[in-house]
This record gives sequence, C-alpha cells and structure tokens, in this order.
Amino acid sequence: MASFFTAALKSFKGGEEEPPKGPPKDAKEATLPGGMSCEEFEEYQRQLLEEKIERDKAFAQRKAGRAAVRMHLRSKHRLAQDERDDAQLHVAGGAVELPQELAPMVHGEEEEEEEDGSAAAFAFLSKLRDVELPALRDRALGSVGEVKEKCALM
Repeated sequence: MASFFTAALKSFKGGEEEPPKGPPKDAKEATLPGGMSCEEFEEYQRQLLEEKIERDKAFAQRKAGRAAVRMHLRSKHRLAQDERDDAQLHVAGGAVELPQELAPMVHGEEEEEEEDGSAAAFAFLSKLRDVELPALRDRALGSVGEVKEKCALM
C-alpha cells in the first residue's frame, strides 16, 4: 500500500529520484539510540537479559514457597492436594524451603496437634487446678442474676 502511494507521488513529481537522506550506514560507524556503539548495545542487552533471568528465578522461588505452604496446610488438614502446587515446586527445582515469615504459621499449629491425648489431658488438668471454683461459681451466679433483672420472663 505504501509503495503504491510512493509510486503515485513520484509520478506527480516527474519521476525524479530523491537523494538518500542522512549519511550511509557502515557497520562500524553505525550508532544506536542513546549514542551507544554496537558493542555497548550488545553488552547492555546481555545485562538486561541476565537481570530478567534473575528476577524470573526469584519470582519462581517465591511462587514455589507459597505452593509449599499450601501443600503443608493441605496435608495437615487432610485436604486434596493440587497438582499445580507440585508443578510449581518442580519448576523451582524441587528443593524449596518454607518462607521464614510463613513457617511459624505452619509449624506452630502442627506442634499443637502433635500433643497426644494423654499430654493434652494432663495440660487441661494442670490448668484446671489453677481455677478457683468458688470465684467462678459466684461470677456465674452474678451473671444469671443480672440477666434475670433485665429479662422479665425469667
């Protein structure tokens, strides 16, 4: 389409050829945007590519860390595993640690569940020993009295 208009424009001018604009471009003398030489531009492009690869690796590690947390929580609560989480772990290299800021969330709850029945019962009894039953009874009766005063039906 552009060549059609160019040819039509040349026919209006009388078929004169325009001299080329600008100096001829030699490979050695060519400058790229920003006044860089070819070597500088190639170095710049290589650095950009390396930085992009580093960012992609860090992003994949973060995604894999989150997938590891989801997998731990699903196994802890006996939920079905998601294949996408496994895929994210494999993309990141398979050996992914839990993120430091998310590890207490997973491990703290696991430790509470690991207490077996006898240890939990012993902990409950030791806490029950510290409760003052007469004070608890008085407090409960006082609350019931307050409710009776507020409610005419009782």
